[in-house]
Amino acid sequence: MRSIALVIAIVISLSAPALAQKAEIEAINAKWIEFFNKDDFSGIASLYSADATAFPPGSAMVHGRAAIEAMWKSMAEQVTDPKLTTVDVRPLGSSAAREIGTFVLKTKGPAPQEVAGKYVVVWEKVGDEWKLTTDIWNDGK
Repeated sequence: MRSIALVIAIVISLSAPALAQKAEIEAINAKWIEFFNKDDFSGIASLYSADATAFPPGSAMVHGRAAIEAMWKSMAEQVTDPKLTTVDVRPLGSSAAREIGTFVLKTKGPAPQEVAGKYVVVWEKVGDEWKLTTDIWNDGK
């Protein structure tokens, strides 16, 4: 009985940081959505590390906050109403995590369409804040 309690305690202690990271990351994702909906692309860029890289589908890699800000501003001219769903967060040590998720958004134009896709993000702890450091996504399930 004592060994079962010990195993349960170990499992809980190992899963607690992952749950905390997931909650923190989901809160930042909510902030990302808020910034996007307000056309605050410098706000979005502030959620990325200074040396972040984004990998937009069908395009070249985008390096650094200023370029990432411009990328999202350009994308906002084509899409609206993004929604993010975190599927899984895995710790990569104490100062990094990997997030897998899905998204849904709508295209702009005379015949708007809903687009669904998936993403992978690597997060790094910079000081006390989680920052996106690697961001890749594409459409499809």
